[in-house]
Amino acid sequence: MKAAWYERNGAARDVLIIGELPKPQPGPGEVLVRVHVSGINPSDVKGRRGRPLPGPKVVPHSDGAGIIEEVGVGVLESRIGERVWLWNGQWKRAFGTAAEYIALPARQAVSLPEGVDFAVGACLGIPGLTAMHAVNLLDRTRDKTVLVTGAASAVGNYATQIATARGARVIGTASAEKAGHARSAGAAEIIDYKNEDVAARVLEMTDGNGADALVDMDFSTTARLLSVGILAPYGKHVCYGSNVSGENAVPFSDLLFRSLTLQFFLVYELREDERAAAIADLNTMLESGGLAHLIGARFPLVEIAAAHETVEAGHLVGNVVLDLIN
Repeated sequence: MKAAWYERNGAARDVLIIGELPKPQPGPGEVLVRVHVSGINPSDVKGRRGRPLPGPKVVPHSDGAGIIEEVGVGVLESRIGERVWLWNGQWKRAFGTAAEYIALPARQAVSLPEGVDFAVGACLGIPGLTAMHAVNLLDRTRDKTVLVTGAASAVGNYATQIATARGARVIGTASAEKAGHARSAGAAEIIDYKNEDVAARVLEMTDGNGADALVDMDFSTTARLLSVGILAPYGKHVCYGSNVSGENAVPFSDLLFRSLTLQFFLVYELREDERAAAIADLNTMLESGGLAHLIGARFPLVEIAAAHETVEAGHLVGNVVLDLIN
């Protein structure tokens, strides 16, 4: 089968190899999926640059979508021919979705509603589930003000849509160039984080009270804003990432006397009940057409290095995907 892989860490054009690998076979409890589209996320390129390799050859990418062609022992044969989207394809394993085929546990292949494009399915495993679980962790959203950092990013844009659909008033941070994308997701107000004082603008937009909740992509930046009241008393800060992964100081007194809640999670390691709830909620929105998607760029497998470079540059609006079937 055609595939892309790397055998050492490094720059995309230095380490990514395109060639033929043996077609995998589904083991007990697994399905074999013919991958139509592979999704590329920032974590995929970070892994290629510096994460320890889980095997001698690493086929990247955790997200994807395609059709089940074979099933292993213990999996219903009726699943053959099913359109599916995939999660954790390359989490703690060497063979991800940047290949014509992937074998993985059957529960990691989720039915993709008819009419939903495979490219959309390839954006659900990390961006979609992260956004859905983040909003699910908020105590209540209806008639509340939710601050979403990075509202034009893949996760932030989905989170904005989901929170808005649940009755929240969303304030989003985004650059001036990407503000329109955040507004199209339903953000009521946009703060240009590159040119405006985010804390001051949040307080201005909330009559000095602060937001009721926060969905945050970068704790290293946002943590220091907690001391200036961007969250209202009893507010909740839900965070799924940080540009600085080392120690990040928090203003303890502000957290204590304002009774704030900090909640962190890693989308790869959700509890089974949490993931099941997020998957069900995502598919409900997909089936009803209640979730908008933007594919910013599509590349063929042979241009995977360019695709990785596009994700690394961070300028593109929308998701980046690889087409495995021409």
